[in-house]
Amino acid sequence: MARVFSGIQPTGSVQLGNLLGALRTWVDDQNTADCIFCVVDLHALTIPQDPRQLRAASLELATLLLAVGIDPERSTLFVQGHVPEHTGLAWILECTAAYGELRRMTQFKDKSQTADFVSAGLLTYPALMAADILLYDTDRVPVGEDQTQHLELARDVATRFNSRYGETFVVPKGFIPPVAARVMDLQHPTRKMSKSADSPQGTILVLEDLKAVEKKIKRAVTDTDTEVRYDPVAKPGVSNLLSILAAATGGDPAGLAQGYTQYGPLKADTAAAVVELLGPIQQRYAELSADPGAVADVLAKGAAKAQSTASVTLARARDALGLLPA
Repeated sequence: MARVFSGIQPTGSVQLGNLLGALRTWVDDQNTADCIFCVVDLHALTIPQDPRQLRAASLELATLLLAVGIDPERSTLFVQGHVPEHTGLAWILECTAAYGELRRMTQFKDKSQTADFVSAGLLTYPALMAADILLYDTDRVPVGEDQTQHLELARDVATRFNSRYGETFVVPKGFIPPVAARVMDLQHPTRKMSKSADSPQGTILVLEDLKAVEKKIKRAVTDTDTEVRYDPVAKPGVSNLLSILAAATGGDPAGLAQGYTQYGPLKADTAAAVVELLGPIQQRYAELSADPGAVADVLAKGAAKAQSTASVTLARARDALGLLPA
């Protein structure tokens, strides 16, 4: 079986785009791949965090992943900070990546221009992400379009290390889900739906009140005419609703468009599909939240399992570099 790795930060609340564009792919991958999933709490430290909020958010996110359908009997689920090999390999990869490569990362350029405080970790973040992936001999990484540049850096760094020191790392391949990989903001459909709270009426949270979810979708921005067709450039709002409906029901956006002549029924059907999708997840989340000790136990077992693989990879890299064994 191919090995799949993916991670998600415990910052902001998980929204519909995360679920449809990433987490449902994670759940499906469990059927065909050896999956390793990670709450990447160390990545969250690139900007200052409230310690209590970070701790609570990490546990909340892990609980939600289980509620969505991540099965610890079929996958490895853990918290990044519980496996110290991630930071150990990150330093090695920081010394393998070039400063210019890290500076050219789009996310670094965007965030460093607007932040009051720019940490060194924000610059070296892609090296830690590469370590996350390469530690597990990962074959395939499901990524959003905004992460493809970081994945390419991981591939480049792995190839460079292998060329310098001998075959050490598996060079991973990326995979972008073809349907609803980018769920757009309901009020600003030309921009991606975000975990940040800058557009509350345009963002649907996975744990949000279902009545509020229905209301937001029915108030989603469309356009001035009444034609329903899938055309993300000319009709971004309508196309976003069709993409969401398709992802929630397993349909095709263009095909679904042929069944509608007005926006009202499209919005109503999309709202109903999303509510039907989120309801069972919220119920399962409530059940799991009632026993946080059980979730912590899942994470501890996942970290032990992950470390058994990560430690072998890190030892292999250290040996290739000529570092003395511990």
